[in-house]
Parts: sequence; structure tokens; C-alpha cells
Amino acid sequence: MASAPIYKIMFLNQGEMYEIYARQVYQSDLWGFLEVEEFVFGERSQMIVDPAEEKLKTEFASVKRSFIPLHAVVRIDEVEKEGACKVSEVKGTGNITPFPYPNLVPNPNKGD
Repeated sequence: MASAPIYKIMFLNQGEMYEIYARQVYQSDLWGFLEVEEFVFGERSQMIVDPAEEKLKTEFASVKRSFIPLHAVVRIDEVEKEGACKVSEVKGTGNITPFPYPNLVPNPNKGD
């Protein structure tokens, strides 16, 4: 019997690029969201501790299912096995124009 596939999901979150691994990825019933379940993290038997991976383990420790906005998803790959989860700073994109999305910051000067 073949093992369940593992997916690498890369998405933007608050100016950082998250790279996580999960066994279940599908379009959500909530319009405009991707659902991610069954997060996969590396083994703790390693002698070297990666602070970025530990941050993600802590952040997703009690999460059963995560809803990621579709416009934040950069890439999804089906991989043979999980790698190290990462959080990295997003640097200049060069000649790549990001997909536009609504600015949801409230305007304090607006009177309604």
C-alpha cells in the first residue's frame, strides 16, 4: 500500500514566507481559502535545533486545520518526504509583480 502523499505549501504571512508540510490540502468550503490538515514536522532526534522550525511547531502545535487565503499561496508541491519547515523574510521580488489583493487596514480618518 502506498503511503499518503506529503505536500509542501509555501505561503505569505505578515511579510514572511512560510514553508510547511502537510498530508491533507484542499479547497475550502469557505470561499477564497485553502484548507491544510495533518501538519508534518521533522523528527526531534536531530542534535541541531532549527529556530524557524521550532517557531512553526509552536505556532501550529494545537492547530487541527488551517485556512490559508488563496491569494497568499505561492506554491504547492507533492514531495516524497517532508523537509525542514521554514520561515524566511520576503526580499525584493525583482521583476515579479505580486497579485493585487484588497488592503484591509481600517482608515481611522473615515467617519463611518
